[in-house]
Amino acid sequence: MNVELTLFQFQSLLEVASELGAKRALIKAGKLKPYLKKSEALRMYGRNNVEHWIEEGLITPRKDGNDSAAWRIDRIELDIIAKGLEVLRFL
Repeated sequence: MNVELTLFQFQSLLEVASELGAKRALIKAGKLKPYLKKSEALRMYGRNNVEHWIEEGLITPRKDGNDSAAWRIDRIELDIIAKGLEVLRFL
């Protein structure tokens, strides 16, 4: 299967891939938190988006305890979904 991309589409894909790679490197180096609190994710990506992604099973919130423990969401999962949707708009 061959997929033809314009130069702009190819550049957009490379930009997204390099940005995600850099973010992953920062996480592994301990310079960036690997998880966001659910409230942080809602603020950064929008409540409707995050809730929709959770309902669709695209991201998985995790809870580290019972009762008052905060929900956390993997930063890379969020970025992959957000950037993937952004890229789809260009294709």
